[in-house]
Amino acid sequence: MRCTLCPHLCELKEGQTGFCRARINRDGHIVSKQYGELTGVALDPIEKKPLYHFYPGSMILSVGSYGCNLRCPFCQNYSIAYDSGRSVQVKVNPEDLVEEAEFLKDQGNIGIAFTYNEPMIGFEFMLDTFKLAKAKGLKTVIVTNGMINKDYLEMLLPYTDALNIDLKAFNDLTYKKIQGDLETVKQTIELSSRVAHVEVTSLIVPKFNDSLEEMKQEAQWLASIDPQIVLHITRYFPRFRYKESPTSISLINEMVKCAKAYLPHVYRGNC
Repeated sequence: MRCTLCPHLCELKEGQTGFCRARINRDGHIVSKQYGELTGVALDPIEKKPLYHFYPGSMILSVGSYGCNLRCPFCQNYSIAYDSGRSVQVKVNPEDLVEEAEFLKDQGNIGIAFTYNEPMIGFEFMLDTFKLAKAKGLKTVIVTNGMINKDYLEMLLPYTDALNIDLKAFNDLTYKKIQGDLETVKQTIELSSRVAHVEVTSLIVPKFNDSLEEMKQEAQWLASIDPQIVLHITRYFPRFRYKESPTSISLINEMVKCAKAYLPHVYRGNC
């Protein structure tokens, strides 16, 4: 059986798990291993996603599971991204999660955000939850690396209010280093921006994606999609297997200045 959710198109034998560690061939069907299994639950400020232009000042119930379909050596959440289920803290169904989100309205909650690990690989649970959430008037948010194929994304977008999409680099070869596909991520940004609020995050990592020329190309491309797209340019710190020194603040400032020539809403992060 072939999993068609993301560009990896994993061919899986019975009982075999895919590259993402979260999808499995079970009884001749590709299904989610981690349906309803959460490794993290928190009521976060919306700005933490980061979403700066989507209901600023509000809170959102944020949940994540385990697994990821990229292999970033500088991963900030590697303990769950590279996990296969050992870190699961709680198992819930969509109804209970939506009920909890409604209960938290008194604390400023506006909805549900899928985040922390790569949420798209848990497509089924997220879609089921979002359908119920929208019926209750809740806002729905995805924080994602954008590595999802078009057919699945188009099933999800009618129930999605906002996305923060990681754009790891603006170079095909760089994306291949982390087992990703730039064109798929660009497609996700373009399709999502037509129907939902989109903000983009680029973590600037020394000796990986720290080219000012590439930032110029990225900002020009984003502006061609929608000049109102918000761009977060964030500073890297050593994490997981990547030990380079933190990104210089002067470079982050240069990146922001470069991007602002094409986009009006550009923000520094981790500085």
